[in-house]
Order: sequence, then structure tokens, then C-alpha cells
Amino acid sequence: MVIDYEGYLIIVPQKGMALSMDKKLFVIKIGTSSLTSPTGDMDRQKIHNIVRQVADIKDEGHDAVIVTSGSIAAGFRALGYTSRPSAVSAKQASAAVGQGLLMEEYTRFFAERGYVCAQILLTRGDFTDKRRYKNAFSALEILLSRGAVPIINENDTIAVDELKVGDNDTLSAQVAAMLHGDLLILLTDTDGLYTKNPSKYADAVHIDKVERITPEIESYAGGALTQNGTGGMITKVRGAALATRAGVPVIICSSSEECNIVKASHGVARGTLFKADGSLKTRLQWMAFYAPSKGNIFIDPGAAEALKNHGGSLLAAGITAVEGDFERGDVVRILTSGEHEQIGRGITGFSRSELFGILSGSEHCGGVAVHKDDLVLTSIHE
Repeated sequence: MVIDYEGYLIIVPQKGMALSMDKKLFVIKIGTSSLTSPTGDMDRQKIHNIVRQVADIKDEGHDAVIVTSGSIAAGFRALGYTSRPSAVSAKQASAAVGQGLLMEEYTRFFAERGYVCAQILLTRGDFTDKRRYKNAFSALEILLSRGAVPIINENDTIAVDELKVGDNDTLSAQVAAMLHGDLLILLTDTDGLYTKNPSKYADAVHIDKVERITPEIESYAGGALTQNGTGGMITKVRGAALATRAGVPVIICSSSEECNIVKASHGVARGTLFKADGSLKTRLQWMAFYAPSKGNIFIDPGAAEALKNHGGSLLAAGITAVEGDFERGDVVRILTSGEHEQIGRGITGFSRSELFGILSGSEHCGGVAVHKDDLVLTSIHE
């Protein structure tokens, strides 16, 4: 198959005729509006179109992971609701029914192209708990190595918090970061980020590329544009911030544009591209983004400057105060003693009582409090 996109020819080979290019991993987030009709029902033709494009990417020899919304939309009518319910319990019940119906469509369409898909339901706890995080990572690695297409959704039936705005935008960013994806494609009903809401302001300017996400970039993002979805542009920008921090570039593009998933995989889709702004190993990602903090370590200006500009370890001599109840090996936040600017997060080499003894002078003031290999700079103001 050949796609002609403004003079750019994209050659999509038949299965088994992979192009001579490096194998890549694409994480594709499908928003509810990209799966449903205007009345809020699941649109099988839209699902078929998504599967066709993802299968084309697979035929090229690449890996793909889908993070899908739509379980509530797929299930609410089966329970007798005439429109998408608003009550949390009704959403949960609709999701319980709809998840199976949604997977049935994905399974059938992928099987027609010769691919197996696998359902994975995740919650926030699967990322904050280190053992579950490792298990999820290992399961996804095996599925991808066996040629399957993981279909991921939040476990909406039990995860009340995850029904709030931004659920699958954040989830797709977390999955892309965990798997060190080559590109996160956020498919939605708009063709990217604008300086204003383009449906309301004629002078809104499309942003083609974002080098780094700043407060100004976040200010451009507005609320949800459709009644069927749960997110908005701001959740996508924040998801992009997480993914790019972990080294994964992100593109926000429209699902209504013909073959946009394939175009995005080839770098020719119209949308907003967020360039990668860092790179973190899987272990450090968990520590930076998900690990629960057991306490705070406050440091003096000299230690803060050394960490931010020289990439060294945190020495006990630079600590001014401690807070919380932590032991050796726990994750702690590292903040400046004055403005409480969060410099980073790390695994401490001392317990709270040991550091308190150093500060009080009852113990020898020496040693590495947080080794540079167990430290991630975050620069988050709190």
C-alpha cells in the first residue's frame, strides 16, 4: 500500500515484507471521541480503521501498543442507558460490560490481519508499587517479543480516581515511558495544540513543534472539547511532559485525518510534536514519577547548586534538616532549605535517625547521603 501525503509517498508493505529500517515501538492512545459516534455509541468502523493502521505498522516490522478509551461508551446502552451516564457507579458498571465488548472488536479485527491482541487493565497502584511495576513491564516485554498487540485500559470498574480527567492521557505516557517507546501518538479530535481554542477563536495559531514544555505552553491548553471524552488538551500536554521527560517524543494529532497513525509513525502527520527532553532508565522512572516518598531531605544552597549543575552525589554535609520517617533504601524528596524547591528524588543511604544524629553533631558528619546513581533531578516547585 502506498499513501500519498502532500507529495510524500509512504510505502506500507504486505505482512512479512518489512522495510529495511530499525524496529521501533509506537504507543498509540485512542481517545473516546476517536472510537465513538456523535451519539456516544461505539463506532465499529472507527475501531476497524484504527486496527487497520496499527496492523500496517506491524506489517512494517515495528511493535505497537494501544492505550484505548471507550469501555464506558461500549457498554452503557447494553445496560439500558439511553445516554452516557454521569454517576460514577453507573460509569463503573458500564465499563465492566463495555470492556469485554470493546476487546471483542479489537480481537476480531486484529485476527483478520493475523495478529493476536492482549488485554491489560492497569491502575495507579500498578505504577506506584515497585513489584507490580516490574511485573507489568515484564509482561508487556514478553507480549511484544511474541508479536502480540497489547491493548491497555485503566481498570475503570474499580479505580475510582482513574475515572477523572486525564486518565488515559496520563496512562499512555506512563506506558510509553516504561517501555522506552520511540513515539507516543495521542490520537484525538483535534490536529494538535493551538495558542487558543480553535473552535472559539479564529486567530488561534497552530503549534507545529514544542522543544520544551513551559508554563506558557501549558497555558495554551484548554478544557475538553467533546461531551463523550473525559480529557482535554491540558491532560495531553501534561502527559506529554511526563513522556518527554523520560525520553519519549509525543505527537498530538487528529483521528479524523486519513491514515494519521501511519503518517505519524513516518513523521509526516499534521499535529504538534513534543521533542524528548531527557532520558531515564526504567528503575529511575519509577523512582522519579511513581515511588511513594517516605520523607524529605532539605539541603543548603551549595549542595543544591552542586546537584543541579555538576551532577554529583548528595553528601551528608550539605543537609540542613530532615522530615518524615524513613530508613536506608527508602525514596525521599530532596528540597532546598529556603524556598522548598524540589531538586530531585533519590534513594537515601542513611535513615532519618542517622541523619538527625549527623545534624545534631552526635554522629560523624560524612558519607554519601544519596548516591548520584540513585538520584533523579526533577526541579519541581512545591
